[in-house]
Amino acid sequence: MDTARSPAPAVDVSPGELVRQARKKQGLTLAQLGELAGCSAAQVSRYERGVPPLTDVTVLRRFADALGIPPQALGLAPQPDVRHGRAIGSTTACPRLAGPRVAGTARGGDGEDPVRRRKLLANLAVTAAAAVGAPLLPTGKTPSEDVAVGESLVARVRDAMLGLHVDVTVPPAAVLRADLARAFTDFHACTYGSLSVRLPRLICAAHARAGGAGDDGVLARSYLLATRMLIKLEEQQLGWMAADRARQVAEATGDTLLVAEAARQLAVLARKADWHEQALSIALAAADHPALRGGEPALTAQRGLLIQSAAYTAAKSGDAAGMRELTGEAAAIARELGPAAVLRDHGGGFSPTTVQLHLVSAENSAGDPSAALAAAKAVVPGSLPSTERRARYYTDVATAFARSGRRDECIRSLLAAEHHAPEETHARPAVKSLVSGLLVSGRTTTGLRALAARVGVLA
Repeated sequence: MDTARSPAPAVDVSPGELVRQARKKQGLTLAQLGELAGCSAAQVSRYERGVPPLTDVTVLRRFADALGIPPQALGLAPQPDVRHGRAIGSTTACPRLAGPRVAGTARGGDGEDPVRRRKLLANLAVTAAAAVGAPLLPTGKTPSEDVAVGESLVARVRDAMLGLHVDVTVPPAAVLRADLARAFTDFHACTYGSLSVRLPRLICAAHARAGGAGDDGVLARSYLLATRMLIKLEEQQLGWMAADRARQVAEATGDTLLVAEAARQLAVLARKADWHEQALSIALAAADHPALRGGEPALTAQRGLLIQSAAYTAAKSGDAAGMRELTGEAAAIARELGPAAVLRDHGGGFSPTTVQLHLVSAENSAGDPSAALAAAKAVVPGSLPSTERRARYYTDVATAFARSGRRDECIRSLLAAEHHAPEETHARPAVKSLVSGLLVSGRTTTGLRALAARVGVLA
């Protein structure tokens, strides 16, 4: 039996890339090749990208057999089926799995549809007109106060994590759970002023009660929510601390969903740091965990969220084809679960509509604003599960318009985002960056200057 890999011939591509090219040439999806080779689709994707490097002899032979690749092309010596009278067995590096439950992940065409394009622009025009002609959704604060909300939230969460709060009241478990639910409601509604008070208080109280009767993972969930907010506000260093604490507490509770969601947040942070290989490895390894294949909708949805995160990372690394394939896999999982959003408190929910929303962001990150706008046409903003997700939609559409040089449509999209979620729009660094780019890249209007003032950007 082989114990080491044979010397590889001088080739310009890695074994993983050779596998990818052969799979594409034969028209196989990740799931189909995984079925042939005894791996999950996520494992195949990792091997193709070299995360980890494809060096295991037995795994290489499986791919060679499944795709008809000459063994020498993968650095293997020719090998008979039987050696020394014994059949070659498998290793545990790529365990044999039951047949996949999800199929049909191919991505359909995304050509320009003029009817959908007109509908998208009409929707933006109506919402932007409402934003101009009607007051913003009431927040009880001026725009400048909204801008300061983000800074206040970060400072208070930091102090809570450092244990600087004193005289912390430890409420009953039921009260703590109710406060956590209200914190998530604040997040989904983009009422960040309320969240900036509630979330730090919740972290302190959950720490004081952690491990007590009725804890139910409140501390882990509080840290996961804090991580999402810190990522949104581009406070990556503090986000790493919150995500790592969430991971530690989640592992202590033994809650599969919390452990998987902590892994997803760590993958997002790794992507934000441009550690793309590590981000892919974290997300896809977590998606492959057997505990997420228990058949429960929440577990299946969490696996879909992890694959969706890996798709976004593929886009950021310049692999648009890989992004679309992984997005297709996530979309297939979402279709299997049905139209209703599952896991609303993890990643904004998981459904066919939220996967499509995620594709808008991913196409932007892949550098294809036309594809992002095409993906946006398939999303009905009102069908998204929260105000936070709708604000994300309009901001992503604005990004695509900005990259396409369509300034007026970009401004209308930003006004629509502001109309739905003023605190989100005024506080987010991503919006400030968009508005700053508009100010320096062309003519300014009274409306643009007013928007810049509201988001705290000097015109």
